[in-house]
Amino acid sequence: MRLLKIRNAAVGLGILLILYAQSVAAQDKCSLTATMAIYSNAFIHNETGDLLGYELALQRHNDSKVDAWLYVYEGAEDDESIHLTGQISQRHLSVQGNWTEHLVQYNPKKEIVQTHFVKIQGVLLSKSFTGEMTIEDIDNGRIKLKRVKALWFCKK
Repeated sequence: MRLLKIRNAAVGLGILLILYAQSVAAQDKCSLTATMAIYSNAFIHNETGDLLGYELALQRHNDSKVDAWLYVYEGAEDDESIHLTGQISQRHLSVQGNWTEHLVQYNPKKEIVQTHFVKIQGVLLSKSFTGEMTIEDIDNGRIKLKRVKALWFCKK
């Protein structure tokens, strides 16, 4: 009986540590992106309550180079981002990079790793971004993002 209590306590502690680590990671992303320009079309779906859309955090450098972090919301908050690099020339933004996605297949349970090339190009204005986004094998099309103060999961 005592061994079972110790095991249950260890499992409970493990879950708390995971939740704490996720919370710290989200806070770190919030502090890192606080000075960046954030563009978003994220929204809560009325019927399902799912969080859907994209957010793009941009960090400009002294030259025309830019680092970008793309957040993809497919039902829930996700503080994992896709790092993209590129440049801004006048108001034209062009960034690209690879997204390594880790999926779990069930029956039999195994991890699947997929890499998708991501490219975003368009016009960056002070209050919006309009352009084209391509995520290889997943999504292609026009995208319109509005300027927001913070990432979705940082607004709490």
